[in-house]
Amino acid sequence: MSPEQLLLEGVKCGASTIALTDINNTSGILDFFRLSQHHPVKPVAGIDFRNGVQQQFVGLAKNIAGFNELNRFLSSHLHTEKPIPDRSPAFENVFVIYPASSKVASQMKKGLLQVNEFIGITPNDINRLPFSDLRNYPEKLVALSTVTFRNKTDFNTHRLLRAIDKNTLLSKLQIDEQANAGEVMYSTLQLKNTYCDYPFILKNTEKLLDECNIDFEFGVNKNKKYFTGSATSDRDRLLQLCEEGLYQRYPKTAEQNRARLDKEIRMIYEKDFASYFLINWDIVKFARSMNYYYVGRGSGANSIVAYLLNITDVDPVDLDLYFERFINPSRINPPDFDIDFSWNERDAVIDYIFKKHGTDYTALLATYSTFQSSSVVRELGKVFGLPKEEIDALPDKFADIKSKDPIVNLVFKYSNYIHDFPNHLSIHAGGIIICEQPVYNYTATSLPPKNFPITQFSMLEAEDVGLSKFDILSQRGLGKIKDAVEIISKNRKVEIDIHDVERFKKDEGVRKNLQEANLIGCFYVESPAMRMLLTKLRASTYLDLVAASSIIRPGVAQSGMMREYILRFHDPARRKYILPLMEELMSETFGVMVYQEDVIKVAHHFAGLTLTEADMLRRGMSGKYRSRAEFQKVEHKFYANCRKKGYTEDIIKEVWRQIESFAGYAFSKGHSASYAVESYQCMYLKTYYPLEYMVAVINNFGGFYATEFYVHEARLCGATIHAPEINSSEIETIIRGNDIVLGFMHIAELEHHVVEKVLDERNKHGEFVSLTDLMKRMSIAIEQLRILIRIGAFRFTGRSKKQLLWDIHTVIGSEKKTTAHMELFEGSNKEFLLPELNSHQLDDAFDELEILGFPLCSPFDLLKDEIPSQLTADDLKNHLGEVVSIVGYLVTRKYARTKHGEEMNFGTFLDKYGKWIDTTHFPPVIKKYPFTARRSCYQITGKVVEEFGFYSIDVTEMRRLDMLTREDLSSRSMS
Repeated sequence: MSPEQLLLEGVKCGASTIALTDINNTSGILDFFRLSQHHPVKPVAGIDFRNGVQQQFVGLAKNIAGFNELNRFLSSHLHTEKPIPDRSPAFENVFVIYPASSKVASQMKKGLLQVNEFIGITPNDINRLPFSDLRNYPEKLVALSTVTFRNKTDFNTHRLLRAIDKNTLLSKLQIDEQANAGEVMYSTLQLKNTYCDYPFILKNTEKLLDECNIDFEFGVNKNKKYFTGSATSDRDRLLQLCEEGLYQRYPKTAEQNRARLDKEIRMIYEKDFASYFLINWDIVKFARSMNYYYVGRGSGANSIVAYLLNITDVDPVDLDLYFERFINPSRINPPDFDIDFSWNERDAVIDYIFKKHGTDYTALLATYSTFQSSSVVRELGKVFGLPKEEIDALPDKFADIKSKDPIVNLVFKYSNYIHDFPNHLSIHAGGIIICEQPVYNYTATSLPPKNFPITQFSMLEAEDVGLSKFDILSQRGLGKIKDAVEIISKNRKVEIDIHDVERFKKDEGVRKNLQEANLIGCFYVESPAMRMLLTKLRASTYLDLVAASSIIRPGVAQSGMMREYILRFHDPARRKYILPLMEELMSETFGVMVYQEDVIKVAHHFAGLTLTEADMLRRGMSGKYRSRAEFQKVEHKFYANCRKKGYTEDIIKEVWRQIESFAGYAFSKGHSASYAVESYQCMYLKTYYPLEYMVAVINNFGGFYATEFYVHEARLCGATIHAPEINSSEIETIIRGNDIVLGFMHIAELEHHVVEKVLDERNKHGEFVSLTDLMKRMSIAIEQLRILIRIGAFRFTGRSKKQLLWDIHTVIGSEKKTTAHMELFEGSNKEFLLPELNSHQLDDAFDELEILGFPLCSPFDLLKDEIPSQLTADDLKNHLGEVVSIVGYLVTRKYARTKHGEEMNFGTFLDKYGKWIDTTHFPPVIKKYPFTARRSCYQITGKVVEEFGFYSIDVTEMRRLDMLTREDLSSRSMS
């Protein structure tokens, strides 16, 4: 049961008090208490402590201090994985209830139990009580009526979930691994009848529950109150920092922007958000002191205070950002700052936050991983005993399917039921809470591998209770920017101020690459969809890119608003507005809602909602809040207000459709602007230092595409690509001049300790002069040595790979591993008279395919036959409207569905010169001519179409071309 369902069940059964005691978990407590405010039920917080299925005792919190004690105790066991003891610790504000079957109950004697300890008597224990010594301790007995199910369906679902958890067939699930089917909620009358012979049990229970009272004070700010120690000093410090930043950020226009600063400062003071700003400032100050790159984004970019504190690099004055999206008078919780750090530096920042604010007051936020339909179908198929091939054949979407097989019908029935059930706790992408009171006042914590405590509730419950998250996020794009600057300094002896974004925005070379969408490797703008959009928009400015960053989001695209924006961008005559008010609100975006601010503006000015209600509407569209009664009220008020204003139903429905279609997906303008800043940094590096930049991209594990295509891009930019080599390679890819040598990290089966040994030996005693030299200087397994030989790491010796593979045995014979031994005098190795060892020039490509995952030659070199068409991507513009045939190497494909639910695909290919080919595969075509393999060349036939300068092919036919195999090379060598 969900907390809501539990409360409804309680109301139905006449329960006046319910204690929620999940097993070793507190995830449901906050939501249970929040929802209980709307029901005539008093909530009590507790934990059912168990080792596996063995119940040790139940703890009920008398107050917040008691809940803190329970959470600390549970957390200590979750962190260390030590079993729960038979006896509770000496809690001061907790009632402890031992089951009648426990060791404590079996050893019952006078004085054994403390004042706060009791024995729980279940309905099943009642008949045994007359024959038990427990009857001699009436003051220590309470009713323990566990509630797990509502009905038989719940019980069956429980059994299925237990079988999934135990990874066993339902038929083999042991009885003691299941809850009792009778664990349903008793009505008040049933409880009285059950315990009628022992009325003191119910009286003891009522007395105990009466003493349990917790008020979580929902909606009251519980974040760390003061950064410096007091509200006054926080305000003074914030104002001082903003004054310093005002003249740094606006050296010529500081006084002109003071009014905006004063407005924000007043609001921040009024809302007691000064500490929140200072904590974020402290985080980025630490990052700058460590030379960590970061990007502050989200709605925080709408604030001039955030800009002055260097939390963001987006100028809200220049972009006319809507401050009310960030903070408005009705806002209770602090606004969002999303701060991105490089993937390999974020943990150091998180560690700093925990040390600065203390682990008792700091925690990572959890998120709930839920069962989704496709995974549930597979899991239930397994527990019902279906063979793998039958499970594979089951569809993911099953709502209206009726099978002749009753087992399959059961799979579908319970898949529908279990869909969206909680599965396990996971870690939020970057949310951290910093509390004024200990975090254990609200939750227990677990300890993931990186040893940062994690809550047992999500951001939703955190916000409900008044805890706002700090988003400390990880992003590979920042790593490649930082690395590129360092590589350029080393390879070109050029120092770059990567934060001089204003110069990048005006740079003609960058503008040209943006217009041509020559952006592979550049953060957020390199995907096929973004390349298409930028081409159609003929984007050439920062503001064009800011708009594109939000338009590309799923809701805008799927609603048709992206296409409408493109049409209005090119044709002023289409810029028609439903009402004059809409032109006033959204003239910058031609009347199309592009940003989250547009939703707030429309909801506030068009529908007359308050700013708080408008923001709730925006957030509710994301789905997290949509089911809540508060959102439903706002939706009703939207319609009611619009009708009062005299709008027609058609206008109201159209405006609502636009809001509904994308409000939860679109970015705030400040968020888009932050992304665009990072994109410009990448574009500048790619424009003027493409080789160094691509090396940084490769070392940070790429972006949208696989490593192969970034290596390919580097080659197109003029680099000579070399396979890893023993004497010149490092762990990461390196560049010297225009030569790029791939790093050992790209050799998937090469063990890390082998790489470390090679580098250590090379650094200490110099380069290796031969294969034999390496084998005598370090221990290495033969299989690892063969991998290095096959990738060409010993090509400096001048001997072929086949010769080198023979050479291994001249040193160690039939041993499986070399033994390091330095000789005073070089002895002579046994020489073998080898036969002629044939090889083909493409042998290296097959070794590279197997070891790196891609060849270093052109994939077109591996075609078995001649290319059937010499048409190139650049030729398409000369064949508009014609049916053409062209050959492309598959890069990626995107799945999509038509409005009728049929599958269609969008393909992205490279021609033989490395230029992009974009294709559309409608449902009939994809059914008849599916994609059959990755890393393959396809002959594509279809009609060339164009929209706003973007050329693509509507595919009518497609076939995969045969690629060479090693056997083909062998037969060619033989012939």
